[in-house]
Amino acid sequence: MSTTKEVSMFDKENYKWMLIGIVVIAIGMFLLSGGKSNNDPTVFDKSAVYSTTRITIAPILILAGLVIEVIAIFKKPKRNR
Repeated sequence: MSTTKEVSMFDKENYKWMLIGIVVIAIGMFLLSGGKSNNDPTVFDKSAVYSTTRITIAPILILAGLVIEVIAIFKKPKRNR
């Protein structure tokens, strides 16, 4: 019988970049959440909902995380022969 070595599509470095992408997406989602009124839930706090963090930074982080994920998936693993 011949022994065949299973070849994975991804390398350890691919998984590292995928994990980094997931963390960046999670940080973006965390920054996107919130906006709860501390005193009265019926009061609309415009400054909390339309803050720069929620409108600009969080979506940029989420998109950056998705780009990192795509790059991690398409990155060719280094093969040692």
